[in-house]
Amino acid sequence: MTFKLCIIGAGSVGFTKKLCSDILKVPEFEGIEIALTDISAENLDLVAQIIRRIVDVNGLKTKVTATTDRKRALEGARYVMNVVRIGGLEAFQSDITIPLKYGVDQCVGDTICAGGILYGQRGISAMLEFCADIRQVAEPGALMLNYANPMAMMTWAAIDHGGVNTVGLCHGVQNGHRQIAAALRVPMHEVDIVCSGINHQTWYTDIRHNGRPVGRDELLAAFQAHPLFSRQEKVRIDVLKRFGFYSTESNGHLSEYLPWYRKRPEQIMDWISLDDWIHGETGGYLRYTTENRNWFETDFPVFLDEAGKPLSDWSRTDEHASHILEALETGRAYRGHFNVKNGGTITNLPADCIIESPGWVDRFGINMVEGVTLPLACAATCNVSISVQRMAVQAAVTGDVEMLKQAVLHDPLVGAICTPEEVWQMVDEMLVAQSKWLPQYAHAIPAAQERLKSPRVKTGTWAGAARVDVRSVDDLRLSKSRAVPAAAPALGVQIGG
Repeated sequence: MTFKLCIIGAGSVGFTKKLCSDILKVPEFEGIEIALTDISAENLDLVAQIIRRIVDVNGLKTKVTATTDRKRALEGARYVMNVVRIGGLEAFQSDITIPLKYGVDQCVGDTICAGGILYGQRGISAMLEFCADIRQVAEPGALMLNYANPMAMMTWAAIDHGGVNTVGLCHGVQNGHRQIAAALRVPMHEVDIVCSGINHQTWYTDIRHNGRPVGRDELLAAFQAHPLFSRQEKVRIDVLKRFGFYSTESNGHLSEYLPWYRKRPEQIMDWISLDDWIHGETGGYLRYTTENRNWFETDFPVFLDEAGKPLSDWSRTDEHASHILEALETGRAYRGHFNVKNGGTITNLPADCIIESPGWVDRFGINMVEGVTLPLACAATCNVSISVQRMAVQAAVTGDVEMLKQAVLHDPLVGAICTPEEVWQMVDEMLVAQSKWLPQYAHAIPAAQERLKSPRVKTGTWAGAARVDVRSVDDLRLSKSRAVPAAAPALGVQIGG
């Protein structure tokens, strides 16, 4: 097989290496071309060295190209993977720190909430440019596999406004599936799941162990009895107790999508754990990505050496991308959970939204299992986020500042903390801070700057309820050697999900 795959944002070192290693495990894909593109020539060169090392060591015929010219990389591509983080760590910093001035404490800030909505404004602006290039130079009917967050907003914009066939991919369902099996203390392959909802608010509506249904009481008891999960997943366990269904997302993710767990500073610590960033730490994902970037820059020769191991030592992961491509190209069917237009697949969510739900892939494409009806509490939570997503996408496409502010105002956590005046001023601050990545708002920046000269509300200098300092590379080495002596360190920035 000789198709071309283009990866946009390939400078995401760890994630690109994982995706490419998975793809190269498919025997039929030995002769494909992998075209890497990124705005950072330095990062691109480092990643290209790693991928070429994998190809050379394993004696593959795969062609690996790398260029900062995106359109050139996209020429003739049948598949496009989008793994970008527009604005990088600089913009991400303001996604977290500016809302903190207004009392909004986020762990991740990449899906909704103030940070996720502004992240979407940056990402959608770039996504529309990607789509224009894909329509112009890629293979007709090219499929984009979007791993970039905010997943629902980015996929929504690509389909409705970019005119490109797009599926959104995330690993949240798989990670939650793995965790449920661990809580039940059984092998993962013995547990079957049906999971449906929207990205990062997907619900395990049916869980079976060797065909036997696992009910709420059994699952709740398993999580409450688990020595780690009972401490690390307090929000997820509480939602399970009250809704009757477990959510895909980590404690830190889920806590910022709901209005109940992070709105009172003095109670945030009651619901989170500082065992690891993902369990609710203030700005936890920002710290994690910063540390891993620093580590990669320091230890690149080590990572390049690790890329020299044979692929026979690589266990193909459950990231969807390679399995989707394998199914489309070979006809070997694959079942997964995909982010697509609803169109009635989930009966009690809007037809225009992006859902995450089960589907099958083969040579006929991605085919969703239709007729899903979510439990009412799960649907209600999803619908609130969908309304925010719809407004945010519309704002990003049109540059409508008022619509953007209305989206942030209706965000569940922001709305539980901030007054309308605070939201208006906070968005002005974020627009000004991120203006170089927001071309659609260029017309509005001068007025926002002028308003900020005479602020109408006072702000604080709060660092958050649970901020942890960025660790040095030496501290990271020591920490990881103690935690998992036999494991290789995590690389790069995890983009999706």
